[in-house]
Amino acid sequence: MSRPEFRCKVRVQYLPEQSSLPDGPFAFAYTVTVLNTGDVRAQLVARHWVVTDAAGHREDVRGLAVVGQQPVLAPGEHFEYSSWTRIATPRGTMRGTFFCMTEQAHPFEAPVPEFVLARNQALH
Repeated sequence: MSRPEFRCKVRVQYLPEQSSLPDGPFAFAYTVTVLNTGDVRAQLVARHWVVTDAAGHREDVRGLAVVGQQPVLAPGEHFEYSSWTRIATPRGTMRGTFFCMTEQAHPFEAPVPEFVLARNQALH
């Protein structure tokens, strides 16, 4: 039986030039690497991000594709993209889920573990 699986890792960078100091909002770039660790070709179709600032304000971001692309990855292949977000506080978190589909039309999800958005970090 096939085993579809994508694993994700994220690097974060604070963007002072895109932030409004001292009160915010605060901008962060993030680079996501998606690796096909399964044994079948599959496509990243859609995303759901949960962005939470330090005051507890939560924003859900849903949509098709990532940066306008829906990459198809063979086992062992990876895809990397960068995007950005703004939050009202100098610290917050993000986590997400990618919705994926095998070439045989079997859906599966790829979780993106929670990561920190923090003004005082150069790179995470």
